[in-house]
Amino acid sequence: MKVAILGAGAMGTGIGQIAAQQGCDVVYFDNYPGAIGRSSASIEKVFGRLVEKGRMSEAEKTETLSRMNWSDDLSSIDGADLVVEAVIEDLKVKKELLQKAEQHLSDTAWLCTNTSSLSIAALSSGLKHPERFGGLHFFNPAPLMPLVEIVPGIQSGEDFADAMEELMVAWGKIPVLAKDTPGFIVNKVARPFYSEAIKLYEEGVASIAEIDAAVKSMGFRMGPFELTDLIGHDVNYKVTETVWGQFYYDPRFRPSISQKRLLEAGLLGRKTGRGFYNYSSGMDAAVEAQEDAELDPILGEKIVERILCLIINEGLDTVWLGIASPTNVDLALTKGVNYPKGPISWGQELGWDYVLSVLERCHKFYGDDRYRPCPLLRHLVSENAELGEGNLGDSFMI
Repeated sequence: MKVAILGAGAMGTGIGQIAAQQGCDVVYFDNYPGAIGRSSASIEKVFGRLVEKGRMSEAEKTETLSRMNWSDDLSSIDGADLVVEAVIEDLKVKKELLQKAEQHLSDTAWLCTNTSSLSIAALSSGLKHPERFGGLHFFNPAPLMPLVEIVPGIQSGEDFADAMEELMVAWGKIPVLAKDTPGFIVNKVARPFYSEAIKLYEEGVASIAEIDAAVKSMGFRMGPFELTDLIGHDVNYKVTETVWGQFYYDPRFRPSISQKRLLEAGLLGRKTGRGFYNYSSGMDAAVEAQEDAELDPILGEKIVERILCLIINEGLDTVWLGIASPTNVDLALTKGVNYPKGPISWGQELGWDYVLSVLERCHKFYGDDRYRPCPLLRHLVSENAELGEGNLGDSFMI
Protein backbone atom coordinates (compact mmCIF):
# COMPACT_ATOMS: atom_id res chain seq x y z
CA MET A 1 0.00 0.00 0.00
CA LYS A 2 1.34 3.43 -0.95
CA VAL A 3 0.52 6.25 1.45
CA ALA A 4 1.15 9.89 0.56
CA ILE A 5 1.32 12.62 3.19
CA LEU A 6 0.68 16.20 2.14
CA GLY A 7 2.65 18.33 4.58
CA ALA A 8 5.83 17.22 6.33
CA GLY A 9 5.34 19.14 9.56
CA ALA A 10 5.23 17.47 12.97
CA MET A 11 1.78 15.97 12.46
CA GLY A 12 2.31 14.84 8.89
CA THR A 13 5.69 13.34 9.76
CA GLY A 14 4.10 11.37 12.59
CA ILE A 15 1.27 10.02 10.44
CA GLY A 16 3.76 8.89 7.81
CA GLN A 17 5.84 7.20 10.50
CA ILE A 18 2.82 5.16 11.59
CA ALA A 19 2.13 4.05 8.01
CA ALA A 20 5.76 3.15 7.35
CA GLN A 21 6.03 1.11 10.54
CA GLN A 22 2.94 -0.80 9.41
CA GLY A 23 4.69 -1.83 6.21
CA CYS A 24 3.39 0.85 3.84
CA ASP A 25 5.42 2.70 1.24
CA VAL A 26 5.32 6.36 2.28
CA VAL A 27 6.02 9.54 0.37
CA TYR A 28 5.92 13.01 1.92
CA PHE A 29 5.14 16.02 -0.23
CA ASP A 30 6.09 19.47 1.04
CA ASN A 31 7.46 22.43 -0.92
CA TYR A 32 7.93 24.76 2.06
CA PRO A 33 11.66 25.62 2.36
CA GLY A 34 13.42 23.36 4.83
CA ALA A 35 10.38 21.21 5.64
CA ILE A 36 11.66 18.08 3.94
CA GLY A 37 15.04 18.24 5.67
CA ARG A 38 13.49 18.76 9.10
CA SER A 39 11.02 15.92 8.58
CA SER A 40 13.59 13.36 7.41
CA ALA A 41 15.97 14.36 10.22
CA SER A 42 13.15 13.95 12.72
CA ILE A 43 12.37 10.44 11.49
CA GLU A 44 16.05 9.49 11.65
CA LYS A 45 16.19 10.75 15.23
CA VAL A 46 13.01 8.94 16.28
CA PHE A 47 14.11 5.65 14.75
CA GLY A 48 17.53 6.07 16.34
CA ARG A 49 15.91 6.35 19.77
CA LEU A 50 13.75 3.28 19.08
CA VAL A 51 16.88 1.30 18.25
CA GLU A 52 18.60 2.54 21.43
CA LYS A 53 15.60 1.42 23.49
CA GLY A 54 15.53 -2.00 21.82
CA ARG A 55 12.12 -1.36 20.24
CA MET A 56 13.48 -1.49 16.69
CA SER A 57 16.48 -3.34 15.25
CA GLU A 58 19.02 -1.72 12.96
CA ALA A 59 17.76 -3.95 10.16
CA GLU A 60 14.16 -2.84 10.76
CA LYS A 61 15.26 0.79 10.80
CA THR A 62 17.08 0.44 7.50
CA GLU A 63 14.20 -1.44 5.88
CA THR A 64 11.57 1.02 7.10
CA LEU A 65 13.57 4.05 5.97
CA SER A 66 14.00 2.45 2.54
CA ARG A 67 10.22 2.70 2.09
CA MET A 68 10.08 6.38 3.07
CA ASN A 69 10.68 9.20 0.59
CA TRP A 70 10.42 13.00 0.66
CA SER A 71 9.71 15.26 -2.31
CA ASP A 72 8.79 18.83 -3.21
CA ASP A 73 7.17 17.59 -6.44
CA LEU A 74 3.46 16.79 -6.15
CA SER A 75 3.74 14.17 -8.90
CA SER A 76 5.58 12.02 -6.32
CA ILE A 77 2.17 11.01 -4.93
CA ASP A 78 1.19 9.32 -8.23
CA GLY A 79 -0.20 5.85 -7.59
CA ALA A 80 -0.96 6.43 -3.90
CA ASP A 81 -3.75 4.31 -2.43
CA LEU A 82 -4.28 6.71 0.48
CA VAL A 83 -3.45 10.40 0.74
CA VAL A 84 -3.60 12.25 4.06
CA GLU A 85 -3.43 16.05 3.98
CA ALA A 86 -1.82 17.57 7.07
CA VAL A 87 -1.01 21.22 6.31
CA ILE A 88 -2.01 24.37 8.20
CA GLU A 89 -5.59 24.90 9.36
CA ASP A 90 -6.54 27.21 6.53
CA LEU A 91 -9.59 26.31 4.43
CA LYS A 92 -8.35 27.94 1.24
CA VAL A 93 -4.87 26.41 1.47
CA LYS A 94 -6.24 22.95 2.17
CA LYS A 95 -8.87 23.08 -0.60
CA GLU A 96 -6.38 24.15 -3.23
CA LEU A 97 -3.89 21.46 -2.25
CA LEU A 98 -6.53 18.72 -2.11
CA GLN A 99 -7.84 19.60 -5.56
CA LYS A 100 -4.33 19.56 -7.02
CA ALA A 101 -3.51 16.28 -5.29
CA GLU A 102 -6.67 14.60 -6.59
CA GLN A 103 -5.44 15.08 -10.16
CA HIS A 104 -2.60 12.64 -9.41
CA LEU A 105 -4.83 9.89 -8.00
CA SER A 106 -6.79 7.02 -9.45
CA ASP A 107 -10.55 6.84 -9.03
CA THR A 108 -10.12 4.20 -6.33
CA ALA A 109 -7.70 6.11 -4.09
CA TRP A 110 -8.79 7.50 -0.74
CA LEU A 111 -8.18 11.20 -0.07
CA CYS A 112 -8.34 12.36 3.55
CA THR A 113 -7.76 15.47 5.62
CA ASN A 114 -6.30 15.61 9.11
CA THR A 115 -8.14 18.85 9.91
CA SER A 116 -9.06 19.25 13.57
CA SER A 117 -11.91 21.72 13.19
CA LEU A 118 -12.66 22.68 9.57
CA SER A 119 -15.75 21.53 7.66
CA ILE A 120 -15.30 18.30 5.73
CA ALA A 121 -18.15 19.38 3.45
CA ALA A 122 -16.38 22.66 2.63
CA LEU A 123 -13.09 20.89 1.96
CA SER A 124 -14.81 18.38 -0.35
CA SER A 125 -16.30 21.14 -2.48
CA GLY A 126 -14.58 21.18 -5.86
CA LEU A 127 -13.30 17.59 -5.71
CA LYS A 128 -14.14 15.30 -8.61
CA HIS A 129 -14.62 12.34 -6.30
CA PRO A 130 -15.93 13.66 -2.96
CA GLU A 131 -17.29 10.18 -2.25
CA ARG A 132 -13.65 9.06 -1.74
CA PHE A 133 -12.90 11.92 0.68
CA GLY A 134 -13.37 12.46 4.40
CA GLY A 135 -11.72 13.33 7.70
CA LEU A 136 -9.02 11.20 9.31
CA HIS A 137 -8.03 13.20 12.38
CA PHE A 138 -4.97 11.98 14.29
CA PHE A 139 -3.82 13.48 17.59
CA ASN A 140 -0.38 14.81 18.39
CA PRO A 141 2.03 13.08 18.70
CA ALA A 142 0.42 10.78 16.13
CA PRO A 143 2.69 7.74 16.69
CA LEU A 144 1.91 7.74 20.43
CA MET A 145 -1.71 8.88 20.69
CA PRO A 146 -4.08 5.97 19.93
CA LEU A 147 -7.20 7.89 18.90
CA VAL A 148 -8.25 8.71 15.34
CA GLU A 149 -11.51 10.52 14.59
CA ILE A 150 -13.10 9.27 11.35
CA VAL A 151 -15.34 11.97 9.91
CA PRO A 152 -17.39 11.26 6.78
CA GLY A 153 -18.60 14.34 4.93
CA ILE A 154 -22.04 14.86 3.46
CA GLN A 155 -20.72 13.60 0.11
CA SER A 156 -18.57 10.74 1.44
CA GLY A 157 -19.50 7.30 0.16
CA GLU A 158 -21.12 4.79 2.50
CA ASP A 159 -17.94 2.70 2.46
CA PHE A 160 -15.63 5.51 3.59
CA ALA A 161 -16.12 5.05 7.34
CA ASP A 162 -15.86 1.25 7.20
CA ALA A 163 -12.71 1.35 5.05
CA MET A 164 -10.99 3.89 7.33
CA GLU A 165 -12.03 2.07 10.49
CA GLU A 166 -10.61 -1.20 9.16
CA LEU A 167 -7.37 0.49 8.16
CA MET A 168 -6.93 2.31 11.48
CA VAL A 169 -7.50 -0.89 13.46
CA ALA A 170 -4.87 -2.57 11.27
CA TRP A 171 -2.52 0.31 12.10
CA GLY A 172 -3.09 -0.27 15.81
CA LYS A 173 -5.23 2.82 16.36
CA ILE A 174 -8.55 3.31 18.16
CA PRO A 175 -11.03 4.80 15.67
CA VAL A 176 -14.17 6.70 16.67
CA LEU A 177 -16.85 7.82 14.24
CA ALA A 178 -17.87 11.49 14.36
CA LYS A 179 -20.36 13.63 12.48
CA ASP A 180 -19.07 16.52 10.37
CA THR A 181 -19.71 19.28 12.91
CA PRO A 182 -17.33 21.96 14.25
CA GLY A 183 -14.57 20.42 16.37
CA PHE A 184 -15.88 16.89 15.76
CA ILE A 185 -15.78 15.17 19.20
CA VAL A 186 -12.60 16.07 21.08
CA ASN A 187 -12.19 19.70 20.03
CA LYS A 188 -15.86 20.38 20.78
CA VAL A 189 -16.17 18.61 24.12
CA ALA A 190 -12.78 19.80 25.42
CA ARG A 191 -13.40 23.53 24.89
CA PRO A 192 -14.62 24.18 28.49
CA PHE A 193 -11.45 22.61 29.88
CA TYR A 194 -9.59 25.64 28.58
CA SER A 195 -12.23 28.37 28.38
CA GLU A 196 -13.79 27.96 31.83
CA ALA A 197 -10.37 27.78 33.48
CA ILE A 198 -9.41 31.06 31.82
CA LYS A 199 -12.74 32.60 32.85
CA LEU A 200 -12.10 31.61 36.47
CA TYR A 201 -8.70 33.28 36.28
CA GLU A 202 -10.14 36.42 34.69
CA GLU A 203 -12.71 36.62 37.49
CA GLY A 204 -9.91 36.53 40.06
CA VAL A 205 -11.21 33.32 41.64
CA ALA A 206 -7.71 31.86 41.82
CA SER A 207 -4.28 32.13 40.22
CA ILE A 208 -3.21 30.26 37.11
CA ALA A 209 -1.08 27.84 39.15
CA GLU A 210 -3.87 27.28 41.68
CA ILE A 211 -6.43 26.44 38.99
CA ASP A 212 -4.00 24.06 37.28
CA ALA A 213 -3.21 22.37 40.60
CA ALA A 214 -6.90 21.94 41.38
CA VAL A 215 -7.61 20.36 38.00
CA LYS A 216 -4.63 18.01 38.24
CA SER A 217 -5.83 16.86 41.64
CA MET A 218 -8.75 15.22 39.80
CA GLY A 219 -6.42 13.00 37.78
CA PHE A 220 -5.74 15.17 34.72
CA ARG A 221 -2.11 14.88 33.61
CA MET A 222 -1.81 18.60 32.91
CA GLY A 223 -3.74 21.67 33.98
CA PRO A 224 -5.52 23.77 31.34
CA PHE A 225 -2.99 26.64 31.41
CA GLU A 226 -0.03 24.28 31.37
CA LEU A 227 -1.57 22.39 28.44
CA THR A 228 -2.41 25.46 26.36
CA ASP A 229 1.16 26.66 26.83
CA LEU A 230 2.35 23.29 25.54
CA ILE A 231 -0.06 23.24 22.57
CA GLY A 232 0.69 26.86 21.71
CA HIS A 233 -1.76 29.73 21.88
CA ASP A 234 -1.62 30.21 18.14
CA VAL A 235 -3.01 26.69 17.71
CA ASN A 236 -5.35 26.48 20.70
CA TYR A 237 -6.92 29.91 20.23
CA LYS A 238 -7.40 29.28 16.50
CA VAL A 239 -9.33 26.06 17.19
CA THR A 240 -11.49 27.79 19.81
CA GLU A 241 -12.23 30.69 17.49
CA THR A 242 -13.04 28.33 14.59
CA VAL A 243 -15.43 26.19 16.64
CA TRP A 244 -17.09 29.32 18.08
CA GLY A 245 -17.61 30.87 14.64
CA GLN A 246 -18.83 27.67 13.01
CA PHE A 247 -21.39 27.19 15.78
CA TYR A 248 -22.77 30.63 14.89
CA TYR A 249 -21.08 32.28 17.89
CA ASP A 250 -22.71 30.10 20.51
CA PRO A 251 -21.61 31.54 23.91
CA ARG A 252 -20.55 28.07 25.05
CA PHE A 253 -17.50 28.30 22.79
CA ARG A 254 -16.63 31.98 23.24
CA PRO A 255 -12.84 32.60 23.17
CA SER A 256 -11.13 34.57 25.92
CA ILE A 257 -9.59 38.02 25.77
CA SER A 258 -6.70 36.90 27.99
CA GLN A 259 -5.62 34.23 25.53
CA LYS A 260 -6.12 36.58 22.58
CA ARG A 261 -3.78 39.13 24.18
CA LEU A 262 -1.07 36.48 24.60
CA LEU A 263 -1.47 35.57 20.95
CA GLU A 264 -1.31 39.21 19.86
CA ALA A 265 1.86 39.74 21.90
CA GLY A 266 3.50 36.67 20.39
CA LEU A 267 3.62 34.93 23.78
CA LEU A 268 2.61 31.54 22.45
CA GLY A 269 3.67 29.35 25.37
CA ARG A 270 6.63 27.03 25.79
CA LYS A 271 7.85 27.48 22.22
CA THR A 272 8.37 31.22 22.76
CA GLY A 273 9.46 30.97 26.40
CA ARG A 274 6.36 32.61 27.81
CA GLY A 275 2.62 32.14 27.77
CA PHE A 276 0.44 31.86 30.85
CA TYR A 277 3.66 30.80 32.58
CA ASN A 278 7.13 32.31 32.17
CA TYR A 279 9.63 29.63 31.18
CA SER A 280 12.76 31.77 31.51
CA SER A 281 13.79 29.64 34.50
CA GLY A 282 13.22 26.39 32.59
CA MET A 283 10.49 24.23 31.11
CA ASP A 284 9.44 23.00 34.57
CA ALA A 285 8.20 26.48 35.51
CA ALA A 286 4.53 25.48 35.35
CA VAL A 287 4.97 22.42 37.56
CA GLU A 288 7.09 24.35 40.05
CA ALA A 289 4.47 27.11 40.29
CA GLN A 290 1.73 24.55 40.92
CA GLU A 291 3.77 22.87 43.65
CA ASP A 292 4.16 26.24 45.37
CA ALA A 293 0.46 27.07 45.07
CA GLU A 294 -1.54 27.04 48.32
CA LEU A 295 -5.15 26.46 47.39
CA ASP A 296 -8.02 26.14 49.83
CA PRO A 297 -9.48 22.61 49.34
CA ILE A 298 -13.07 23.86 49.20
CA LEU A 299 -12.20 26.48 46.59
CA GLY A 300 -10.36 23.80 44.63
CA GLU A 301 -13.49 21.65 44.59
CA LYS A 302 -15.59 24.56 43.31
CA ILE A 303 -13.10 25.28 40.53
CA VAL A 304 -13.12 21.67 39.36
CA GLU A 305 -16.89 21.51 39.72
CA ARG A 306 -17.47 24.29 37.19
CA ILE A 307 -14.98 23.04 34.64
CA LEU A 308 -16.02 19.40 34.92
CA CYS A 309 -19.77 20.01 34.74
CA LEU A 310 -19.34 22.08 31.58
CA ILE A 311 -17.29 19.29 29.98
CA ILE A 312 -19.97 16.74 30.91
CA ASN A 313 -22.69 19.01 29.51
CA GLU A 314 -20.75 19.36 26.25
CA GLY A 315 -20.35 15.59 26.08
CA LEU A 316 -24.10 15.12 26.44
CA ASP A 317 -24.73 17.79 23.82
CA THR A 318 -22.49 15.86 21.44
CA VAL A 319 -24.64 12.76 21.96
CA TRP A 320 -27.88 14.73 21.71
CA LEU A 321 -26.89 16.29 18.37
CA GLY A 322 -26.01 12.87 16.96
CA ILE A 323 -22.33 13.78 16.56
CA ALA A 324 -21.14 10.67 18.38
CA SER A 325 -22.39 7.84 20.57
CA PRO A 326 -21.89 7.95 24.36
CA THR A 327 -19.22 5.25 24.07
CA ASN A 328 -17.33 7.16 21.37
CA VAL A 329 -17.50 10.41 23.35
CA ASP A 330 -15.84 8.69 26.30
CA LEU A 331 -13.31 6.91 24.09
CA ALA A 332 -12.44 10.14 22.31
CA LEU A 333 -11.68 12.11 25.46
CA THR A 334 -9.82 9.35 27.30
CA LYS A 335 -7.78 8.18 24.32
CA GLY A 336 -7.45 11.50 22.46
CA VAL A 337 -6.56 13.89 25.28
CA ASN A 338 -5.92 11.52 28.20
CA TYR A 339 -8.86 12.49 30.41
CA PRO A 340 -8.93 10.29 33.53
CA LYS A 341 -12.59 9.43 32.81
CA GLY A 342 -14.94 9.93 29.90
CA PRO A 343 -17.44 12.81 30.28
CA ILE A 344 -20.47 10.52 30.03
CA SER A 345 -19.17 8.01 32.56
CA TRP A 346 -18.10 10.87 34.85
CA GLY A 347 -21.55 12.44 34.65
CA GLN A 348 -23.25 9.16 35.50
CA GLU A 349 -20.89 8.74 38.44
CA LEU A 350 -21.51 12.25 39.81
CA GLY A 351 -25.22 12.09 39.13
CA TRP A 352 -27.09 13.96 36.39
CA ASP A 353 -29.06 15.95 38.98
CA TYR A 354 -25.81 17.22 40.51
CA VAL A 355 -24.45 18.30 37.11
CA LEU A 356 -27.73 20.06 36.28
CA SER A 357 -27.81 21.89 39.62
CA VAL A 358 -24.29 23.27 39.10
CA LEU A 359 -25.10 24.52 35.59
CA GLU A 360 -28.42 26.07 36.64
CA ARG A 361 -26.77 27.84 39.56
CA CYS A 362 -24.09 29.32 37.26
CA HIS A 363 -26.63 30.18 34.57
CA LYS A 364 -28.81 32.02 37.09
CA PHE A 365 -25.89 33.93 38.61
CA TYR A 366 -24.13 34.96 35.39
CA GLY A 367 -27.05 35.08 32.98
CA ASP A 368 -24.62 33.63 30.43
CA ASP A 369 -25.72 30.93 27.99
CA ARG A 370 -22.32 29.26 28.24
CA TYR A 371 -23.93 27.50 31.24
CA ARG A 372 -27.07 26.51 29.30
CA PRO A 373 -27.91 22.89 30.25
CA CYS A 374 -28.24 20.48 27.37
CA PRO A 375 -31.85 19.27 26.79
CA LEU A 376 -30.61 15.70 27.11
CA LEU A 377 -29.32 16.48 30.61
CA ARG A 378 -32.69 17.94 31.59
CA HIS A 379 -34.40 14.86 30.18
CA LEU A 380 -32.14 12.45 32.09
CA VAL A 381 -32.93 14.26 35.34
CA SER A 382 -36.67 14.85 34.85
CA GLU A 383 -37.36 11.31 33.65
CA ASN A 384 -34.73 9.64 35.85
CA ALA A 385 -33.66 8.01 32.58
CA GLU A 386 -30.72 5.88 31.60
CA LEU A 387 -28.42 6.98 28.79
CA GLY A 388 -28.12 4.27 26.14
CA GLU A 389 -26.57 3.92 22.69
CA GLY A 390 -29.85 3.91 20.73
CA ASN A 391 -31.92 6.58 19.02
CA LEU A 392 -32.95 9.33 21.44
CA GLY A 393 -35.56 10.85 19.16
CA ASP A 394 -38.65 9.35 20.80
CA SER A 395 -37.60 10.80 24.16
CA PHE A 396 -37.95 14.36 22.86
CA MET A 397 -41.14 14.14 20.86
CA ILE A 398 -43.63 16.85 21.86
